[in-house]
Amino acid sequence: MTIRRLTPADAPAYRALMLEAYERHPDAFTSSAGERAVLPLSWWEARLDPSPGAAQIVLGAFHADRLAGAAGLSFESREKSRHKANLFGMYVAPAARQSGLGRRLVQAVLDRAAAREGVRLVQLTVTEGNAAAQALYEQCGFSIFGVEPCAMALDGVFLAKVHMWRALTAGA
Repeated sequence: MTIRRLTPADAPAYRALMLEAYERHPDAFTSSAGERAVLPLSWWEARLDPSPGAAQIVLGAFHADRLAGAAGLSFESREKSRHKANLFGMYVAPAARQSGLGRRLVQAVLDRAAAREGVRLVQLTVTEGNAAAQALYEQCGFSIFGVEPCAMALDGVFLAKVHMWRALTAGA
């Protein structure tokens, strides 16, 4: 298993993996399969900007040269919130679950966040009721700091998002 930063060359595999994620778990993601499926490949390539100071990075976990999981990390650009980063778009393909890949992917994201100058904490949201994801994040040191009611609507039903955070340094 290899975890590395995805580049624009990985866009077709990343697109396919995330469309699978949106389709299989529509309640876990704010984006829908339909709205993302119509985006051109160039949108996915831009999301994988390889520059060192990119506003976001996406890490991919590969098993036998096949993309089996991904997680993104976005960095705040505003002066007063540059100490925060956000984990987004975490997904592990069904065949790779229960293998420790998810934990390794989250740890790799945390390592990348810690390496970014000034970043002191990582935040994320998880749909309320997604016990497996919430348990993974808690095992990785994240704590709940709030619940956002009606955070998203799916088929006319409002779903809440659990907000979680984790310090990267002892002083945060």
